[in-house]
Amino acid sequence: MAPESTALLDRPRQSSPPPPLDWLTLADAFEVACLVRCTPPPATDARRLDVGAYRGGIAEFNREDAAHRMRQLLHRLDVPVEHELATGGLRRRYELHRLSVPREHRPAYATLLEAGWRQGRRELLGGPFPGASTARRVWRPRLAAAAWRAALLAGGRHVRRHSLGIRLADRDLAAVLVRGASLLEVPAVLRPGAGCFLVSVANGPHRVRITESAKLAPAAAC
Repeated sequence: MAPESTALLDRPRQSSPPPPLDWLTLADAFEVACLVRCTPPPATDARRLDVGAYRGGIAEFNREDAAHRMRQLLHRLDVPVEHELATGGLRRRYELHRLSVPREHRPAYATLLEAGWRQGRRELLGGPFPGASTARRVWRPRLAAAAWRAALLAGGRHVRRHSLGIRLADRDLAAVLVRGASLLEVPAVLRPGAGCFLVSVANGPHRVRITESAKLAPAAAC
C-alpha cells in the first residue's frame, strides 16, 4: 500500500454529528436549558465543580414553581434528579431549592441540554425558513413559549408600571427571548443593564399574550 494511502487510513475519523432531537424532546430539553441559564452557578460549587454551561448537573432556584417545572421536565426526559430544600433568614425568610442530577447521569444530562439548547436556539434565531414544514411552523412558537416560560419562572422579574421585564446574565438567552417574542407576535426590547441584560414587553395586550402563551395547565407533582 502506498505511503499516502496509509497516512489517510491513520487519520482519526471525525465523528458524525448526533441526529437532531425530535420536537417533543427538543421542547423539553430546550426549556430545561433555558431554566438553568436563567440562574447563576451555585456559589458553594463554583470552586470544586467543572460547572460549564450546565453547572455540573446542579441548579438552584428561589422559587418552588421553577424547581417543580424543572423536575417535571427531567422526569419526562428520563433524567433522575434530587431535590433539596434549604431555608434561611431572620426577619425575611427565604427558600432555596437545589436540584442535582446524580453524578453517573451528569454526562448524559449535559449532552442532552447542550443538544436541546443548540437546536432550539438555531430554530428561533435562524428563521424564517422558506417552505417550512407544518411541524416546524407549529413547534417554533412552542419553543418561543418554552423560553419565555423558563424566564418568567426563573429569571429576575423587573416589573414597572408600563412594562414587564426579565433580567438575565446570559446574552444568548436574552436574544432568544427577543426573537421568541417576535414569533409570538409581541415586540420586545433588549437593553443592557448593570451586569445584566433586560428584556421587556409592554403592559397590556403584549404582556397578556406573552404570559398566556407561557402558561401551562396544572400538572401532577412528580
